[in-house]
Amino acid sequence: MKIGLDTKGGDFAPEAIVKGALLAVRELPSDIRLVLIGDQEQDMAIVSREGGDPSLFDFVHAEEAIEMGESPAKAFARKPNSSIAKGFGMLQRGLIDGFASAGNTGAMLVGAVYSVKVVPGVIRPCIAGFVPRLGARPSVLVDVGLNPDCKPDVLYQYAILGSRYSQAVDGVENPRVALLNIGTEDEKGSLLAKAAFEAMKDSSDFSFVGNIEGTDLFGSSCPDVIVCDGFVGNIVLKEAESFYHILQKRGIRDDFFEQFNFEHYGGTPILGINAPVIIGHGISNDVAIKNMVFQTRNVIEAGLSSQFQRIFEKGQE
Repeated sequence: MKIGLDTKGGDFAPEAIVKGALLAVRELPSDIRLVLIGDQEQDMAIVSREGGDPSLFDFVHAEEAIEMGESPAKAFARKPNSSIAKGFGMLQRGLIDGFASAGNTGAMLVGAVYSVKVVPGVIRPCIAGFVPRLGARPSVLVDVGLNPDCKPDVLYQYAILGSRYSQAVDGVENPRVALLNIGTEDEKGSLLAKAAFEAMKDSSDFSFVGNIEGTDLFGSSCPDVIVCDGFVGNIVLKEAESFYHILQKRGIRDDFFEQFNFEHYGGTPILGINAPVIIGHGISNDVAIKNMVFQTRNVIEAGLSSQFQRIFEKGQE
């Protein structure tokens, strides 16, 4: 297995990225190899300076970087020698099995859609986030920002994508799927939520348990998969991060609330595309990068893209 890692992406690149790669490689089995895509000379120097062995990595030189403030589509087209463009080129050609970056999120989305492309039959891909739960592993939250405006059939597909992720990566045999709403009653919600509920309630594609509201989040009874549009999901995710930072500032330490720290998840996968792509937080440190590598490994091993292809191919027959 080969995992491509963009060493030019993120606020603390390349230092944090390469240091995170070093942390990861110390725990990964020898048959998993990291491919560092960035300034080859600089990356090799950091590895050596930190006491690492450069021979444990593959290095691919990229002269350019897509900066955070650049227009994603324009930058991706104008900078074919950027680390993100090279990473997607390698992923498209099968030279790496997955690609991860903490760089420009928009450019990563553009690269995913235009290089490895969306699985046929998927209306819109989504980004999965993670919601901590008391006494259980985190729930999968879809979508957390890719599509702020959705139609009911898009939310229906999110339920399929999230459910399959929960099964394949988290090992949940029959994930419980819920629609995030302003109440638990069947008739609650916006026009979108009501229409999505009607489409999902009798589905045989996933185990739908109905609506949940905000007070259901984070508790032990919270379902395994939570479906919402990207506008709502992004607010939920960032609100959770905000609580964590407030607790840290007030000196409050708690094992459960430590799960709100994004570093533990490393990155969020794009679901519904033809190859594993993981997007990291721009402020990622070395620990977050290490966990982003692990997240990429898990998605590759689960064969999610192939599973999505089979599921939606059947839906088109």
